[in-house]
Amino acid sequence: MAERGTYAHQVQVHPQQTANQPGGVKSLLPKNSPSTSQVLAVVTLLPVGGTLLFLAGITLVGTLIGLAVATPLFLLFSPVLVPAALTIGLAVTGFLGSGAFGLTGLSSLSWVLSYFRQASQRVPDQIELAKKRAQEMAAYAGQKTKEVGDTIQSKAAQAQDTTATTGRDTRSTARDTSRT
Repeated sequence: MAERGTYAHQVQVHPQQTANQPGGVKSLLPKNSPSTSQVLAVVTLLPVGGTLLFLAGITLVGTLIGLAVATPLFLLFSPVLVPAALTIGLAVTGFLGSGAFGLTGLSSLSWVLSYFRQASQRVPDQIELAKKRAQEMAAYAGQKTKEVGDTIQSKAAQAQDTTATTGRDTRSTARDTSRT
């Protein structure tokens, strides 16, 4: 018989919330105070999102009222197809416009929420990256300074050797000429 065991595809993990991990709305808010750009984003996008949701509601209500008024007219004048097509076209346009305003408003509010989530996670990573870059640049500058110092020392040593050798050669040449 086959053994009964736990296989990787059978393991179920159930995350549990502990006292250190608060849930609810507070977990969506950033831990630190918002930056200026975050405040400006909220101040800009909340009214835009609210206005678009308001326009979506007004358009929906207007479309429903128009449809309620036009339905009896459509029944009375059913042989006339042009007003019927016009009414149906306006109703469809109203519903589509209402949906577009609603989706745009909800997506802008969703963007604000995700912006706050990402901003609270990105700041520590960006600070660590900036520290790392500063350390690398300081090490690079130190290495370059050491290389330039070594080059200057070697050229100075070469210049001293050349001067000493040239001085000996001129003395020996002067002795040779005085002998002849």
